[in-house]
Amino acid sequence: MFTSMTFRVYMTHPIFDPETARLMAAQFKFTTPRPIARVLEQVRGVSRQAAAAQVRRWVQAGLLEEEGNTRPKQFRLTVFERFEQSFPLNDFDEHVVWSTTLRPVIAKYASDVAMKIWDYGATEMLNNAKDHSQGSCVRVRIGITGAYATLIISDDGEGIFKRIARLCELPDERLSILELAKGKLTTDRTRHSGEGIFFTSRAVDQYQIQSGDLIFDHTDRHDDTFIDAQDHNPGTTVVLRLCHATERTMRSVFDAYTTEDDDEGLSRFNKTVIPVRLARFGTESVVSRSQAQRLLARIDQFQAVILDFDQVDSIGQGFADEIFRVFKQQHPEVDVKVRNASDDVQYMIRRVRGN
Repeated sequence: MFTSMTFRVYMTHPIFDPETARLMAAQFKFTTPRPIARVLEQVRGVSRQAAAAQVRRWVQAGLLEEEGNTRPKQFRLTVFERFEQSFPLNDFDEHVVWSTTLRPVIAKYASDVAMKIWDYGATEMLNNAKDHSQGSCVRVRIGITGAYATLIISDDGEGIFKRIARLCELPDERLSILELAKGKLTTDRTRHSGEGIFFTSRAVDQYQIQSGDLIFDHTDRHDDTFIDAQDHNPGTTVVLRLCHATERTMRSVFDAYTTEDDDEGLSRFNKTVIPVRLARFGTESVVSRSQAQRLLARIDQFQAVILDFDQVDSIGQGFADEIFRVFKQQHPEVDVKVRNASDDVQYMIRRVRGN
């Protein structure tokens, strides 16, 4: 249980212009120091002297800070505003907390487009902590740089992967991450659609869930993955990061994974992309029918499914047969496509299909 409560907000700070904010958000995506002057030379086609002068101006403005004494000089984004506060989950109202306490911290810097993403993602994640964590307290931290805001939501509950594995009767908590990657997963169907985590993870630039010994990670333009955490994380911690000047919109995120019902004119969440590598543990090969069945669980809820074979060099005949012959015969209404399939993977798929 969280026992401390702090509240820290500093003065509004100047930020990068929109184009530079997007550049910096991409360059400092993983927070490691970068030789940013060299990037400016390459991306903007300026001289070494002009790039170095610009970096010095950003340092003087407090937007960048030098890291170490290496050559070329390395820099990181300055975190110039921090916020932290804990809230009891008893009678917690995520909309009130977000709109009155948390939203104003980010809204001083983020564009209207970015704030629409924050409004959706932050309230969804806060609501998950209230309805699903079975914890007593939630701690919220915000960090602001000149390029992006980071929101961290931590609860002291059971832990999301443990909860999903328990309620969905999964044999391993790592399979919880595979289910989250598919979307439409909820442990309380009467109150939740199972869309919050899926769409939030794809709306922000970086999304991460840390719980127990596992980390679920989705970074924009990268596929979902799981990581064995170096430290044990009690409860659940969700990390969201978004560029102040993002060009992504919530509408574009919804449109990428929804289809329109011709009869009712309503958009429905009927498309998904599933990283096949999440069906395996560690370095095991993707060969068996049981692995295919892990992958296929619940995908009959979708109309269109893309199986992404990135980082999967080959598959077994049983695995391929279960998906591309058996499942297809049982569920002809589900359109299953593949991408990033190697020659060996394509060969096995053609073999079981008989063409």
